[in-house]
Amino acid sequence: MSIVKPSTLPGFMELLPKDQMLFNEMRDIIRDNFEKHGFLPIDTPVIEKSEVLLAKGGGETEKQIYRFSKGDTDMSLRFDLTVPLARYTVEHMNDLSFPFKRYQIGKVYRGEKAQKGRFREFYQCDIDTIGMGELSLVNDAEFPVVIYHTFKDLGFTDFTIHLNNRKILKGFFGSLGIEDSMNVLRIVDKIDKIGEENVLSELSEFGVEKDKGEKILEFIKIKGSTDEIIKALNDLKIENEIFLEGLSEITEVVGYMRDFGIDENCFDIDLKIARGLDYYTGTVYETTLDNYPKIGSVCSGGRYEDLASYYTDKVFPGVGISIGLSRLFYQLNEANIISSEEKSLVDLLIIPMDDCLHQGIKLLNELREKGLKVSVYTEFAKLKKKFKYADQTKVPYVIVLGEEEVNTRKYTLKDMRTGDQEEVTFDELVKKFSKWVRLLWKSFLFGRWLRLELLACKLTKSCPWIFACKNPCSTKSVAA
Repeated sequence: MSIVKPSTLPGFMELLPKDQMLFNEMRDIIRDNFEKHGFLPIDTPVIEKSEVLLAKGGGETEKQIYRFSKGDTDMSLRFDLTVPLARYTVEHMNDLSFPFKRYQIGKVYRGEKAQKGRFREFYQCDIDTIGMGELSLVNDAEFPVVIYHTFKDLGFTDFTIHLNNRKILKGFFGSLGIEDSMNVLRIVDKIDKIGEENVLSELSEFGVEKDKGEKILEFIKIKGSTDEIIKALNDLKIENEIFLEGLSEITEVVGYMRDFGIDENCFDIDLKIARGLDYYTGTVYETTLDNYPKIGSVCSGGRYEDLASYYTDKVFPGVGISIGLSRLFYQLNEANIISSEEKSLVDLLIIPMDDCLHQGIKLLNELREKGLKVSVYTEFAKLKKKFKYADQTKVPYVIVLGEEEVNTRKYTLKDMRTGDQEEVTFDELVKKFSKWVRLLWKSFLFGRWLRLELLACKLTKSCPWIFACKNPCSTKSVAA
């Protein structure tokens, strides 16, 4: 029998346990924020009918989709969470309350070229609010608030949520006599990647005269505070109806955002934000980390007027955002912005002597019934090897269970970090670790605060602490 060399496919991320725990913590923070803002969980199948996923048909999506047949069924792996949401909304609309606020965190699949930070299988974290027939602009204002609190809780202090409205761009292009605004939007959306000269060149190839291309560049470079940009747009006196509608909408959205109490320093209006996807029709968002611009957008989305037009005659307007968690985790790890640390998920390891394994399992069950996080070493090995395992897995405490401990119900508890030992009864053990759990929770809360402060220190290159820092911060000290 030949040995098969184990390896993962290109474009598929696989993590060691310590990194997976950090990944899970980030995912939990995102989920907690989604739920805190009233978004309900759903979980759609990874595999959908191809006719459902490809109802729109054509384009890059069809080239990248993983499609296969089983018997007479033509099916595909989902390439995002938005199309399944559209199908879900129509299929269950009689059981849903609108506006329907949902979140989903799950894997999606795209058969694109695998490269650093770009995966074929990756996690997306999506929230959307769907209306039936209509949807208030207040919802557009709530999404930056969710982004704001989520990234604050993830430990970031310097990030910017960039806002724009597609109608502003579309109306401005219309005022220049450009009718096919969608392709122009796609070209403009690439300006940060390809630069102004290449944008002008692509616009020219598309048939946009040079003077109009230069006017577009001049327009999208309007800078200033939020109020200054809104004033500058009003001062242009553009009479295009779509432009005026977009300007009115972004002004209203900013007003609601201020009502929500979002920090003014964490958002701006950026007229070059277009979002290349053609289903966005109004407000669009992109979020970047101020000190790490090369990472690009870490959260994006926008408003669409009709989510499910391929499945129903009813109109479902919506607004949503997506965090590409796998890519975000990879990029932050590569940039040394986050780092994982070895830790145990249990507080106590029972190490039974070889003839006391049955009693060790019974003690395990008794302690677990009391709510303790306990594990038992199950292999027959020398004591030295058992302690080496405890040390490698970073278990905080160990008890060795022999015949005497079984008979007396008194145990020698060893602190693996300090080497200190103490003799405890069963009740004392339960009491100690019930208290230990509470202390761990307090430590977790303080530890998260401390990690966030250290991360803020690293990102801003200055110390945010209110007390004097005796040791200069270093990147190695950040354990997020």
